[in-house]
Amino acid sequence: MTNELLYVQHSVTERKGVCVCYLFFSWLAVFVGSWIVYVEYSSYTELCRGHDCKNSICDKYRKGVIDGSACSSLCEKGTLYLGKCFTAKPKSQVYSGSWGDLEGVIKCQMEDSAAFNKPTKGTSVEKFREMILNHLKAKVGDQANLADLATQVLAITDANKDGHISLPEAHSTWALLQLNEFLLALVLQDREHTPKLLGFCGDLYVMEKVPHSPLYGVSLPWIVEVWMPAGLRHSMDQWFTPSWPHKAKISIGLLELVEDVFHGTFGSFLMCDVSAASFGYNDRHDLKVMDARYIVPEAIFQEDIRQQRCEADEDCVYGADCLTSCDLTKHRCTPEVTRPNLAKACEALKDYVLRGAPSDVREELEKQLYACVTLKGSAEQMEIEHSLILNNLKTLLWKKISHTKDS
Repeated sequence: MTNELLYVQHSVTERKGVCVCYLFFSWLAVFVGSWIVYVEYSSYTELCRGHDCKNSICDKYRKGVIDGSACSSLCEKGTLYLGKCFTAKPKSQVYSGSWGDLEGVIKCQMEDSAAFNKPTKGTSVEKFREMILNHLKAKVGDQANLADLATQVLAITDANKDGHISLPEAHSTWALLQLNEFLLALVLQDREHTPKLLGFCGDLYVMEKVPHSPLYGVSLPWIVEVWMPAGLRHSMDQWFTPSWPHKAKISIGLLELVEDVFHGTFGSFLMCDVSAASFGYNDRHDLKVMDARYIVPEAIFQEDIRQQRCEADEDCVYGADCLTSCDLTKHRCTPEVTRPNLAKACEALKDYVLRGAPSDVREELEKQLYACVTLKGSAEQMEIEHSLILNNLKTLLWKKISHTKDS
């Protein structure tokens, strides 16, 4: 009898212990989950300030400080809507948007009104044209056909197409010209790899929507992203990709973009964030630049980086991918990047295009990609090798898909 009583007491004690442990871990899970939700929500409200951005822009529009092709739709008619928030940095707001029948991406800079104080009242169109020319020259160097680009800028500035450029229209254009992404859209507007500019108001502008992004992978809810191991995430990125012929065509698009920004019509640009999130593609599997903030004019990059103090090479980096070396005698960064655009593009494509590659092309493709990834120094220093590898890769991929319906 005594033994039975002790057994019952022991069982009750065990159950109590289990209950206490269960309650403790349940409470801990709720606490941790609530904390994560709070942190993420706080981050979201800090990042996503589209309402503030719209109010700021529309206030300046109503005061006559700025004007542009999107102002009336955004601030008066209410036909330009800000949708889902994709913002990664508070000062550069990014939203999906709808404008009548058009789907687009709305980008807005959270800057103060000082951005809209040029040109000043009384500035003639010729003087404004000269300002544009000098600005473009400072950004991309003294290129032969900058006058043509300045003419295109003036055409865009006349947003209502009345043949006259108002001071508010000029304020908007001048603010937009300070943005790398807008400048690149102008420079590459005749090429297929940059989304088209649909309209603007101040330094808020609307770009054509890219249907498929990022370049590969799948967007997951943030709660899943928080707990997912990096290895599993990488594997999933490789699962959610188009068929191989489509991947080959998209890859050719990235290689063509490298050609476009290297010694292009209006100078050379450096690609300083060649990650999947920076690119997408349309329904025809043409590559499109999603985020061009880190595609920068080489002349501006070199001017800025050589002023940067350093103690080691790691201090001389811009974006994720533009690295130079540190001159320890001067403690200043050197202006020449250690890897050309092509090497960075091939690094991004390596796993993407090799996965599922046909057996008769895989070995040669892997060899060419390896040679590409290991390119060092600036493209000018190895222009022949750079061009040879790029052309070999494009030819290899085109030859394999040129006779398929997917191409």
